[in-house]
Amino acid sequence: MAQFIKIYETNPNEAAIDKVVKVLRDGGLVIYPTDTVYGLGCDITNSRALERIAKIKGVKLEKANFSFVCHDLSNLSDYVKQIDTSTFKILKRALPGPYTFILPGNNNLPKEFKKKTTVGIRIPDNSIALEIVRQLGNPIVSTSIHDDDEVIEYTTDPELIFEKWQNLVDVVIDGGYGANIGSTIIDLSGDEPIVVREGKGNVDII
Repeated sequence: MAQFIKIYETNPNEAAIDKVVKVLRDGGLVIYPTDTVYGLGCDITNSRALERIAKIKGVKLEKANFSFVCHDLSNLSDYVKQIDTSTFKILKRALPGPYTFILPGNNNLPKEFKKKTTVGIRIPDNSIALEIVRQLGNPIVSTSIHDDDEVIEYTTDPELIFEKWQNLVDVVIDGGYGANIGSTIIDLSGDEPIVVREGKGNVDII
């Protein structure tokens, strides 16, 4: 059964963050708050954990469209091909924020994603998520947790999330109520920016 850990966004408790990071390093799955909906994440370097997330989502790992949650733009060069100045300016304007940017992947992608030509990058404006990634020292692979309810796409109450997910994951963080609108997805891998999905982030950013 998962641990249920309360962390306040205004001043994330270091001991609590440490506990979450340890679970991630050990191959655990964590449900955590972002600046949009709650996400399900694991350490990008842990194959076993990646397989677990793919299984929960019912997708083949190499075909999964997971996002890479980074602490800041300095992580980009690890997984993304060199980008031009105009693309970088868009990223700089928008991040941290409620966006997922699709960018051209480079040859350093984890082996599970080697066949992918693009990668979704997320730097959420949420101090809990950013602190976890910072202390972990590398990005986490993440996906939104959807609700089975046809009316409500995302569960916003951490206690209800815990109730539903406690036997599937290792930690559920209570970081307060989440939003019920996903991130805005913008594809920057081609010649022109393309809005793939309009979500919480304002598309005027491009």
